[in-house]
Amino acid sequence: MYVSTTQVRVRYAETDQMNVVYHGNYAQFFEVGRGDAIRELGFTYKDLEAMGIIMPIVEMNCKFIRPAHYDDLLTIKTILTEMPSGHRIQFHQEVYNESGKLLTMGKVVLYFINAQTRERSTIPDAWVQQLAPFFASTP
Repeated sequence: MYVSTTQVRVRYAETDQMNVVYHGNYAQFFEVGRGDAIRELGFTYKDLEAMGIIMPIVEMNCKFIRPAHYDDLLTIKTILTEMPSGHRIQFHQEVYNESGKLLTMGKVVLYFINAQTRERSTIPDAWVQQLAPFFASTP
């Protein structure tokens, strides 16, 4: 299993009249978490594009448990529970407040797509090599 964490502070513009983070902003929080998780593996989305791979989101689900508010420091946990194979990768994401309470859970599925042909591709070998140690079975 691969786990990455990153933090963001809620900006005033991300809240609604009730002082609650607007639900649409969680897609951006998840994006920050995925971007940082990929960066921790030694890549960026720009690197993937240079390899000829784009990664559109094909599915996103959220469950809102508790609200986040202006100026809260949020921890975004990004988790790969299984080694990606074939053309898809599935990220599980969780958002916690400073007290460690779970606020939101989500799942985001992306496809590996050949940038030129727009056909499904496979996970780049360089990614497989970086992720393999996190999914090595222990005897």
